[in-house]
Amino acid sequence: MFFKKKYVDELLHPTIEDFDTIVGATTVIHGRIVTNTGLRIDGTVIGDIEAQADGKISVALGKTGKVEGDIHAHRVLIAGNVEGNIYASERVELHSGARVNGDVTYGQLGIESGATISGLMISKTGEAPVGNYDSSMLVRSEFSAPKSK
Repeated sequence: MFFKKKYVDELLHPTIEDFDTIVGATTVIHGRIVTNTGLRIDGTVIGDIEAQADGKISVALGKTGKVEGDIHAHRVLIAGNVEGNIYASERVELHSGARVNGDVTYGQLGIESGATISGLMISKTGEAPVGNYDSSMLVRSEFSAPKSK
């Protein structure tokens, strides 16, 4: 299904975010980050990012940003690269040029053309998939090797 550009723009209309902490484009951080305020990353973070669980904290990754680890936040906005899983209690936005190599767990999801994902998309609502899908494409938790003769 294709939508007119105006509808897509409204769907991905950015929310008003407040970023008190900014990781600059030339900065590399090794280690876990725990934040109680909005966080914008234009540099590199090698480690997990965790926002306060009961706060409505947003984490944004700019076009030059890279995260090698998991991201846990209320809202997660991605324009750069993520090598890890994303867990958003409210919303995930994948903007053009975003590359995610990991699973994305979300309440709401917005994906612009040009974003790529290599992983599972997991809705927190627990709803069944809509439309036609091939159940043989689902990953099985157990694998049986063929018996040798």
